[in-house]
Amino acid sequence: MNRVELTACIAELNALRYTPAGLPALDLRLEHESSTEEAGQARQVKAALKAVALGAMAERIGRQAVGSVWRFTGFLATPRNGKHVVLHIQEFQQD
Repeated sequence: MNRVELTACIAELNALRYTPAGLPALDLRLEHESSTEEAGQARQVKAALKAVALGAMAERIGRQAVGSVWRFTGFLATPRNGKHVVLHIQEFQQD
């Protein structure tokens, strides 16, 4: 199963673009910060990751403010010529 749920801040929004098939696409960068327990110890967690949204989802996210916090749901994939995974956003909502 490849499913990710992450509460994160929109740190950067690129301009809305269109795929060769004419589908709206939006590249963005998300930042997450939380605390959790690992091996019985408290741990502060910070993560920054690239994300992409397509179609109506891209248009909806593109209207949100940089710095706003949301719960994102999607899946991870590596782009064709990429080296790092990208979160493909399928849904988002206020956390």
